[in-house]
Order: sequence, then C-alpha cells, then structure tokens
Amino acid sequence: MSDVYELAISVDLRDELSEQELDELRWHLGIGPQPERLSIVTAFPFVAEDDSGELVVADDPRPLLAGVDAAGQVVGVLCSMPADRAELIGQGWTLTARLEIHPDEFDQVGELIRWLAVRAHDTHSHAEGVVSLGCLRFCEDLVPEALQVVNGRVMWPE
Repeated sequence: MSDVYELAISVDLRDELSEQELDELRWHLGIGPQPERLSIVTAFPFVAEDDSGELVVADDPRPLLAGVDAAGQVVGVLCSMPADRAELIGQGWTLTARLEIHPDEFDQVGELIRWLAVRAHDTHSHAEGVVSLGCLRFCEDLVPEALQVVNGRVMWPE
C-alpha cells in the first residue's frame, strides 16, 4: 500500500505578481532556473548524515510543483505550466500543476499553496476565509477532495 497523493492545482492569480515572484514561481513549476534569492518558500531542510556519522539539518532548495513525466502511483502525466492571461482576458496569470505528493511534503508544499491562496483571483474564494485551488486524491481513492486553504491553513487529509 502506498501513501502517495495526487495533487492537482488549477488557479488564476491576480496580476500583481512581481518579476521576482514570477521567476520563483516558474522555478517551482520546473520551467525556469532557481533564482538567487528565494522569497516564497525560503527553507528546504532535510536531515543528512555528516562524515562523522552525526545527523545534521541541511538545506537543499528544490522546485515544489515540478513534474514532467509519467506518474508513478497515479494514472496519467505529471506536469506544470503557467500562462499569462493578459492576452485572453486582460488580467493576471493562471497555472496548472499535477504531481504526486507524499504526506512528508505537506508542510513545505503547503507554504507555496498558502502563498498562491493569498494571490488567487476572487473566483477561488467560496466563503469567508476559504480559497479553493484544486483537488487532492489519495492514490487508491477514486474521488478527489477539494484542495482548500481555510483562514491561511491548508486542509490536508488527517
């Protein structure tokens, strides 16, 4: 039995993103180089063993929504892409990302999801403090659940 989830994000963003934020978002989607300075998710800690056998916390930045390949645990393709909506409707950016995620990654990916929720177009707000950004599905389930940020907290499965 696997503990992998399918995470599908589909969000329209307001047009107030800076060039630095867009560059970092492109990096997180796996379609741009890592910016010199990270401001959306700033820490990527992991525990490693040093030469003397001691456990140390290291930092290893990695794109959080990147994926362009066949999925391993869920059916289909993993992919990520932003698009400028200015040519279509005159405002903002839109992005779609589909990836496999392990519960150990919920906190870190959650930082990026909370950042997206703050910048999401009003059409993603369904009630006071509730922003829907896509869906999440346990790899063995048939029906996904809404991916929501409620009052700044990502509602991951328990």
